[in-house]
Amino acid sequence: MAATPETVKKFTALGAAMAVEKGAGEGASISDADYEAAGATLGTRDATLKDADIVLGVQGPDPDSLTGAKPGAWIVAGLNPFGAGENGGRARVDAYAAKGYEALAMEFMPRITRAQSMDILSSQSNLAGYKAVLLAAAEYGRAFPMMMTAAGTVSAARAFIMGVGVAGLQAIATARRLGAQVSATDVRSATREQIMSLGAKPIFVESVQGIEGEGSGGYATEMSEEYQKAQAELVSAHIAKQDIVITTALIPGRPAPRLISDAQLATMRPGSVIVDLAAESGGNVEGAVSGETVVRHGVKIIGAKNMAGTLAADASALFSKNLFNFLSAFWDKDAGKPVLDEEIGNAVRLTQGGKVVNPRLLG
Repeated sequence: MAATPETVKKFTALGAAMAVEKGAGEGASISDADYEAAGATLGTRDATLKDADIVLGVQGPDPDSLTGAKPGAWIVAGLNPFGAGENGGRARVDAYAAKGYEALAMEFMPRITRAQSMDILSSQSNLAGYKAVLLAAAEYGRAFPMMMTAAGTVSAARAFIMGVGVAGLQAIATARRLGAQVSATDVRSATREQIMSLGAKPIFVESVQGIEGEGSGGYATEMSEEYQKAQAELVSAHIAKQDIVITTALIPGRPAPRLISDAQLATMRPGSVIVDLAAESGGNVEGAVSGETVVRHGVKIIGAKNMAGTLAADASALFSKNLFNFLSAFWDKDAGKPVLDEEIGNAVRLTQGGKVVNPRLLG
């Protein structure tokens, strides 16, 4: 959910009138009565959208479903402008523009200090990294921790985390708590200390010098062919010894980088488990299918889909706070609405005045 009773109260305190679609919170264990007690008006979707100045959503709503919202209304959600499918893509952005809505993509939030509390990618990735390890543990046919018993010793599982952003760091911490032997890698050399601080072993390419792999905003960038070759060789040797692999690598605006090939899968022990958190963006693992579990060479490949959504209550609590922190930071009491500044406004705004205006979509 893009609003919880907590944020409804906070928006109301700012002077906003809050309307919530009936039954919308059921999947996140939030009842209509809870919203009403917080001060929201409950109604059908049409009634909720009637005269709306700002529409809050988790994923971008169908432009045709927004009838009743005011001309120029803000659509504030994860809009997936580079994606495909029913909840994203350039065609949907164009439709928002054609209908006169001002679409604000929360995943375009700049990674600057004052916007950290508004960053939906970080809050949701944190939950996804945690749940990915739990899912892997549930699918793995052996125990995670070492166990010494009268009947013999059970060896600890070996877990390898590929991509050490927010999701990867949480995956490392969770796998460590479950008792696995954990290693991790990333193209950004600055993550080495973060990996070690969590008690995991860093696995890095040492033969190629002078490559940092970090682009603007702390995101990873595409690497040179020389680096990619060296990384593939390193991963091939390491992955053959792993029981659990969590892949988290994403590059904004591009398909997910391929980290594990079919040939590398064939070197892994039968019964091993891979959770591909990038499956919705094309997948880090060859053969991964978004929303499905497939078996290749005896290895289970889980194509994660909306992983944070499987922890709906916590995901909603964090997501809704991201949206409140964003809008409240720019709330103009005299105007009775938020007024965005250039730095953040220009970063997240996709459409305005009937046109697509974001530079990342015009280049």
